[in-house]
Amino acid sequence: MTAAVSAGDTAWVLASTALVMVMTVGLAFFYGGLVRPKNALNTMMMSVVALGAISVQWVLVGYSIAFAHGSPWWGGLSWLGFKGVGPDPDPAYAATIPLQAHAMFQAMFAIITPALISGAIVERMRFRAYVVFLVLWATFVYDPLAHWVWGAGGWLQKLGALDFAGGTVVHISAGVSAFVAARMLGPRKDFKRAPIVPHSVPLVLLGAGLLWFGWFGFNAGSAHWRSRTPTPRPRPRSSPGSPWIWSAPGRRPPSAPRPASSWVWSASHPPQATSPSRPRSRWARCRRS
Repeated sequence: MTAAVSAGDTAWVLASTALVMVMTVGLAFFYGGLVRPKNALNTMMMSVVALGAISVQWVLVGYSIAFAHGSPWWGGLSWLGFKGVGPDPDPAYAATIPLQAHAMFQAMFAIITPALISGAIVERMRFRAYVVFLVLWATFVYDPLAHWVWGAGGWLQKLGALDFAGGTVVHISAGVSAFVAARMLGPRKDFKRAPIVPHSVPLVLLGAGLLWFGWFGFNAGSAHWRSRTPTPRPRPRSSPGSPWIWSAPGRRPPSAPRPASSWVWSASHPPQATSPSRPRSRWARCRRS
């Protein structure tokens, strides 16, 4: 390690890496509880398998396409197989942590993003075909898009695109792809013919809790590899549980739809996590007027 590396920053990025990895496991519980019992194991493994498949893809080619210093459209293959990705920092990404730590942290984003899509295609796609889809989607959709927005010299970055922790690269890409995949596959065979209800609310709540817990690494970890930006400050009124609090008075205890709505609510925060005071000032102006 060189003298420029900060032990504190490196330790926090590694801790954030572990937190984001926990989010993928939480996603497995979350989706697994929302489906019928016969499909629970398959649905959960659709998230867990991404930990293995995308990790290998990321080391072999994914990180190079996303973050190598190539053209504005893709990073190229100069870091193929992690060649040149070592303990020295890369000032284009983080001047105080090893490039390896940055690669590990970003790998967790690459893993959870295609796993998010699985919620739109549960009970309608063979597992082997899904694994092939995972690898292809990560290679030809996620990795180039990550380079456009986050990579050194990416064309969207040059246009001034701001994406602090994944609003475009993670949530918009996964959301649009999930919608297209659901339309392509069509409805489930039992749709409108048999009840399709969540089989385990405790699993849903456990998954939602793990997702919220990992969210601190998702956002705050991004502040440390983007050393030019301040650390995000969470606010009570923007917490993932806010929809529950607003809808709880006078009603029955929360069930599966409410943690689901809170997870959707959480997805709006990563793009603007670096400027938490702006919405407050606008609200204050509205109140004064």
